[in-house]
Amino acid sequence: MTELPRPRTAVAQAAVEVGRAYYPPALFNHCLRSYHFAADAGRRLGLDVDDELLFVAALLHDIGLVAVFDSATEPFEISGGHLAEVFTWGAGWPEARRRRAGEVIVRHMEDDVDPAVDPEGHLLEIATGLDVSGRNSQQWPRTTLVEVLHRYPRLDLTDVFAGCFDEQARRKPDSLAAGFVRSGIRARLETNPLNDVQPFGDEPS
Repeated sequence: MTELPRPRTAVAQAAVEVGRAYYPPALFNHCLRSYHFAADAGRRLGLDVDDELLFVAALLHDIGLVAVFDSATEPFEISGGHLAEVFTWGAGWPEARRRRAGEVIVRHMEDDVDPAVDPEGHLLEIATGLDVSGRNSQQWPRTTLVEVLHRYPRLDLTDVFAGCFDEQARRKPDSLAAGFVRSGIRARLETNPLNDVQPFGDEPS
């Protein structure tokens, strides 16, 4: 199967290896789809994007949901942001770029990130909104949706993702994740139009 374009640096590959080692397959694929949807939107919008930064943040943005990295008290996006800063510190990134990696992960949970202020945060926010809830799916070319979903299928994302958020809500009732649970994130996962996108060769006539 043909690989989709992405950064091929040592740091990017290390982020892939971390994701593959710690995420369940559905979350790993979600993170990869989130990058590809974000990168596609960035190209179409003409944003000046640090592509390696966007890729690393996308791969690590849900790492705080994984049991071994889940904070007992901090929201998952905060703990994930800290882990991304530690990861990129080990990779030799300068302080400002390390801090940006953490900021992008924290901001992906916000309702509206200004692309003029934080282009990578904006792109990850809209891409995760698409992949989880199907938000504004009409803004992506159908060929992009089909290609990315063909390469990285959704698997059991609804049960895995909703289960993670249910656990966050149970232990951290004031978190943004808990608010997402109260507003019906499982239903949005179940009714996401991406669930009905057919792979190559299977599009209805």
